[in-house]
Amino acid sequence: MFSSRRQARIALVLLVLGAVLAAVFSGASYSSSFGGYAGGPALRNLRRSLLYERTLTAVLPSWAHLTTSLLLARQAPTVVLSQGTVVGTIRDDADFPQSLEAFLGVPYALPPTGQRRFARPEPVKKSSQTIDASKYGLRCIAGSLDGLIPDWGEDCLSANIFRPMETKAGQKLPVLVYFHGGAFNLGAGRFHDTAALLAWSEKPFVALNFNYRLGALGFLSSDVMADKRLLNAGLYDQLLLLKWVQDNIEQFGGDPNQVTIMGLSAGAHSIMYKQRGSRPLFHRALLESGATTARAVYPPDAPLPSVQFDEFVVAAGCSDVDRADIISCLREKPIKTVGQASIDIFNRYNPSDRWAFQPVIDGEIISEAPVLAWMFNSWNKIPILTGFNTDEGSPFAPSGMDTSAEFNKFFTDLIPALDDADIDMLNKLYPDPAVDSSSPYLDTRPISVGSQYKRATAAYGQYAYICPIQQTAYHASAGQTPPVFLYHWAVNTTVRGGAGHGEQVSYELYNPGIRKISKTQELLAGFLHAYFTSFVTSGDPNAIAGRYADRPKWIPFSARTENSVMLMGEGNDERAGGHGIGIPAQLGNISYTKEECDFWWKRTILSES
Repeated sequence: MFSSRRQARIALVLLVLGAVLAAVFSGASYSSSFGGYAGGPALRNLRRSLLYERTLTAVLPSWAHLTTSLLLARQAPTVVLSQGTVVGTIRDDADFPQSLEAFLGVPYALPPTGQRRFARPEPVKKSSQTIDASKYGLRCIAGSLDGLIPDWGEDCLSANIFRPMETKAGQKLPVLVYFHGGAFNLGAGRFHDTAALLAWSEKPFVALNFNYRLGALGFLSSDVMADKRLLNAGLYDQLLLLKWVQDNIEQFGGDPNQVTIMGLSAGAHSIMYKQRGSRPLFHRALLESGATTARAVYPPDAPLPSVQFDEFVVAAGCSDVDRADIISCLREKPIKTVGQASIDIFNRYNPSDRWAFQPVIDGEIISEAPVLAWMFNSWNKIPILTGFNTDEGSPFAPSGMDTSAEFNKFFTDLIPALDDADIDMLNKLYPDPAVDSSSPYLDTRPISVGSQYKRATAAYGQYAYICPIQQTAYHASAGQTPPVFLYHWAVNTTVRGGAGHGEQVSYELYNPGIRKISKTQELLAGFLHAYFTSFVTSGDPNAIAGRYADRPKWIPFSARTENSVMLMGEGNDERAGGHGIGIPAQLGNISYTKEECDFWWKRTILSES
């Protein structure tokens, strides 16, 4: 797998730094499966990500220095753009089978500061400057201002680009653009190790992840914001990034006519909002646990975003000015004041899953209720690979939910338009274990959760993720061309979380820690990585044979075709302490959620009005 030159280089570096790394990582574990969702498990995963990154931040500079001085490392890669000469670095991970050229923290927009705060992003200017792209740029404000790595800031609109060694301008390799998740309030591009996806791929491509504005800075909405055309700034960041890719990726060796965009959760929600433009900015979409019709998309003056706007204005210290002057007041406040107010309001609503600072219908990038695009067939037709996990709702459902009344209130708060008949049907579809001893949601697991938690997990997961994803698959596959590929991830990771939201990420990155657990885990990682990289580079998950040529052939999904869903890891509970190996991959059906999804599909418009 490794060249003799690379083996020698790794051996020398490890000889010098082995003791340091052993001390740092002894007994530690790191999961790259942070999917960017909110809630306790998500925040714990984010803290692990930050701890891991802080450790690498301390260790890697000395490692890179030794590699340079002792091994006469190759010259830093350079790319000439209209905005300047970008000087990158070499990513030489010992776990990778190949080194990569990396260009980190490359600006794709002007700093969204001062009068540009809350506004749509502006393109970078032409320049002859030299851009140091050897380290990551600032993260957009999210989660906490006092985290383990204090590298947040308002000037955060940058991209990280990775390519195989010796890639040349004009080479026209396929391109992957990764949209991070995080409920539009958390996360950063670099928290997804997109480089690992590339490093292990058996066909080359150019990979990119990026930051976009989050929380109030990216998604503050109200009639005030609408009047000044300041809605959905974070989505416009994403749109400008895709235009930047079209204008610049060829200089990195990529093909602007072979762009796949990939995202998890909020990242996947975001992607399909870009589906209706006249200029084709991407040509394939890989959507993990997300869809345009997932969760709620309101008009900007709807009651919930309006109340959250008013609370944010109070928290930021601008409630004593005329309404017409609120934006000016917010722009004059220190960024830490505005950022902390955003975090406080998000945390206030987080327990109810009625998250603050979400995309809204703005009449432009989201021109109408997203479900209408499917109903009227008004979307760009491209190949899509999408899927869901069995227990999408496990990180989000209130773990202490213990009464039938709490269950009902959770959903009427979440979707106020539900009427009594809707709640009766909800209870029929998800039988209450308090009154029905035969309910599949009677929880006998040896874990400390409320008696309604298992039921709420199923109902919320299907409402927010599973059914919207199936809705995408059903509508997008109706014409059969181009193809849609649908997966169901079923690997049981923990007793409580099951196959939770985002748990497949470590597998798609071909994570060595996962592969070492067992042969089955290695096959799961290998199959998923092979399917994904095949789709990224060709639009067909079967295209790359390579290491996992014997994986099952994945046929396009059709509601009229039996066994057209790729079911991965069904029956596997090794990581949850069980002994079930299950089947790594097999084609199957999704009929078990038919009635439930029919219920949620008919009520999608209730969350978009």
